[in-house]
Amino acid sequence: MNNKKIAVIPGDGIGNEVIPQAVRVLEASGAPLDLTYFDWGANRYLADGTTVPPGVFEMLGRDFDAILVGAFGDPRVPSNIHAKEILLGMRFKMDLYANVRPVRLLDASLCPLKGIEPKDVDFVVIRENTEGVYVDSGGIFKQGTADEVAIQEDINSRKGVERVVRYAFEYAVHNKKADGKPRNRVLMCDKSNAMTYAGSLWQRVFKAVGAEYPQIKSEHMYVDALCMQMVRDPRKFDVIVTNNMFGDIITDVAAALQGGLGMAASGNIHPGKTSMFEPVHGSAPPLAGKNVANPMGAILTSAMMLAHLGVSDASRKIETAVLEAVRQKKTTQDVSGSLGTKEVGDWIAKQIA
Repeated sequence: MNNKKIAVIPGDGIGNEVIPQAVRVLEASGAPLDLTYFDWGANRYLADGTTVPPGVFEMLGRDFDAILVGAFGDPRVPSNIHAKEILLGMRFKMDLYANVRPVRLLDASLCPLKGIEPKDVDFVVIRENTEGVYVDSGGIFKQGTADEVAIQEDINSRKGVERVVRYAFEYAVHNKKADGKPRNRVLMCDKSNAMTYAGSLWQRVFKAVGAEYPQIKSEHMYVDALCMQMVRDPRKFDVIVTNNMFGDIITDVAAALQGGLGMAASGNIHPGKTSMFEPVHGSAPPLAGKNVANPMGAILTSAMMLAHLGVSDASRKIETAVLEAVRQKKTTQDVSGSLGTKEVGDWIAKQIA
């Protein structure tokens, strides 16, 4: 197998601590990788005003098989312009339309719900990643006056909705649960009783695409009802597909079921093109430099990246080692351990090696 070319962008804050541990684990796994590091982030922006150099997204799509990203956000850059241009730039300009967030509980001790076992929390949220209210469409009229009006537009195209809905059904067809059982349900989440125009489009597309997959059960819930059910009984869920904003919210709720944001992985996918993988947590400036950030989300993200690239054996090695670390409490304090960021990475890398 030819080496896979990976762009590594640690970013800001704890990204500079968790990504090195993910890389250490990748190297221990024996995966055939060539890693290239990029210094884009707050430090670079403050040094020379660079967010991303010209032509960088075309370069990433042309020269790399995948991108591994840490986190962006720094209080020294109040506008977070660098984070917007780097992270959202990759999602939008590289057309990474499916944000895929697996929600899997590794050990019952990590879940805040009573009586919930690992077999009960094994679903995936697929979030539309290039449209919705995140396209920065709208404006402010009469700013600073008593008559000020702010408009934020929710953009939904039939093309955008259809491709992410189809991705969700294809994901259900081609991916099994951790116990080997098939995924046979796709639930579309919206708020179509209030957001009638966008909701109508999502409803019609979901029905039409779902008809092409008779072996998969199509389901629907409003986003408020879904959040309530998610914390009452997560066993109800299999594959969830939703828009950009609702996906952003419900995946954070879902992360709590698996031990918090420090355990959560994600991928920003365009099938057949260079995709980007990032742990769900942010840059967490108050935790930066203290060796306390949980690296498992970044490590599991690296395993997700390998699986996407077809390097399945190494991906399984990493997931197995993380599971063993959780069982033996070789974890950071946020998930009931006593190790630091680097020590968790050390332990998992040695477990694999």
